[in-house]
Amino acid sequence: MTEKPDHILIVDDDRGIRELVGTYLEKNAMRVSLAANGREMRAALEYGAPDLIVLDLMMPGEDGLVLCRELRAGKFRTVPVLMLTARNEETDRIVGLEMGADDYLPKPFAVRELLARIRSVLRRTRMLPPGMQVTEAADILAFGDWRLDTTARHLLDAEGTMVALSGGEYRLLRVFLDHPQRVLTRDQLLNLTQGREANAFDRSIDLLVSRLRQRLRDEAREPRYIKTLRSEGYVFSATVTVVEARS
Repeated sequence: MTEKPDHILIVDDDRGIRELVGTYLEKNAMRVSLAANGREMRAALEYGAPDLIVLDLMMPGEDGLVLCRELRAGKFRTVPVLMLTARNEETDRIVGLEMGADDYLPKPFAVRELLARIRSVLRRTRMLPPGMQVTEAADILAFGDWRLDTTARHLLDAEGTMVALSGGEYRLLRVFLDHPQRVLTRDQLLNLTQGREANAFDRSIDLLVSRLRQRLRDEAREPRYIKTLRSEGYVFSATVTVVEARS
């Protein structure tokens, strides 16, 4: 049985870049759809979710940040996004990742590097164990004494007081809420939240878990929400319910 080719949607207002990248990816056994703007992107998505979206940051009208935010708030929120930009500014990279992009590549770029990045992102997003399902798109997810507003990205306590979350803390919490009662390794969490590979001395995910526990007022010694499994990783032990689902 022939393996189904990965489907890549390229959203870029530069026709030359769209066609160059599209031709190269097709030569490397990928199926490609092209879109010049947000309207054409939405039209392409009506035919189903691609495996990955290559999204230009600097576009007239609706730019990449607006479109990425829209994708992350809707039913295509789990589709990986690789963001392109003509500016190699640290601020642009951080803002793109905070909006939910999975990787970032500045223009000009070599198409060979873009292909390598695409393959890397696809590998990372497929690291979850078989059978692990994503929680349906929802406006409000409830667990214990907390609610997470996934549209505004606000964490609310029992009294309705908002607790601020950084982009990394939000992504980590969202991964946990999408996969409750599932053991997630540090490598999986690092890839899903920060889009990079771990090394032997990388403890950044432990620090991020510690910060999230502080936000949730979760005691590390007797955690109610995020439990540590020695030599395995972490598990979110609370029941997660959908309070308000999108129509």
